[in-house]
Amino acid sequence: MLMKRLSLSFLLCIASVTSLFAAAAITEDDYQKHVAALKGKLPADGGFSVCIEKPFVVVGDIPAPALRGVAENSVRWAVRLLRKDHFKDDPDHIIDIWLFKDATSYRKNVKEFFGDTPTTPFGYYAPRHRALIMNIATGTGTLIHEMVHPYMRTNFPNCPAWFNEGLGSLYEQCGERNGFIVGFTNWRLAGLQKAIEAGKLPTFKELCSTSDREFYGEDRGTNYAQARYLLYYLQERGLLHRFHRDFLANQKDDPTGYKTLVKILGEEDMGAFQKKWEQFVMKLKFP
Repeated sequence: MLMKRLSLSFLLCIASVTSLFAAAAITEDDYQKHVAALKGKLPADGGFSVCIEKPFVVVGDIPAPALRGVAENSVRWAVRLLRKDHFKDDPDHIIDIWLFKDATSYRKNVKEFFGDTPTTPFGYYAPRHRALIMNIATGTGTLIHEMVHPYMRTNFPNCPAWFNEGLGSLYEQCGERNGFIVGFTNWRLAGLQKAIEAGKLPTFKELCSTSDREFYGEDRGTNYAQARYLLYYLQERGLLHRFHRDFLANQKDDPTGYKTLVKILGEEDMGAFQKKWEQFVMKLKFP
């Protein structure tokens, strides 16, 4: 028993040291070199500005004061609370946040800088480009949603799509309550309530068991909304952080999170719980 305790203590010590070195891996010089290289790629007359908001670099064709405002009031705020509430580590590489001023700029510059054609009018996370790419004219909700994904990729790399997108979607419309980030009801509610009325929702076991292809490809909008408002329910019951912690700890034995969900909820009959959850959702309002 003593040997096991010593081994555990040693492993925890090694993990702490490894985490410390990972966090310190990106130096101030790295950021300065990154910004210099980034500025070298920007058009001289394009109205672009750049600022560092660790662990991100924010770049865009909106006025510099507005860009700094987004960096300080949205990015910094979200980083602080996401780290406090959900994620132990920052991403281990610099990620650019691109803020394009409107839909025209967004489509044009996504093609020019990344060779992509965006499939959403709002914005998206592009891991291969190490970038969050936004049409900031649509607001900062999508930005905070997409910020969840690189944090999840770093801290929970095997996270299934339903929880990854559920948590991101939860914070599309968010604020701060008692020092914690919280999601509020949002535009996804109406579609979810219609799906409940039509009896078209999958069970929670089915939702948690979806592959990434199934989650993104089949009933995509309903999947996002159901995942979001399941996590909203957990949040409002004070169970979300516990669920995230236990799911991460138990992922080897529970890769979908369903067994952890059942345990956290304390529900013996998940069919009966889903009906109770649907009644809860139907009483919600937005706006």
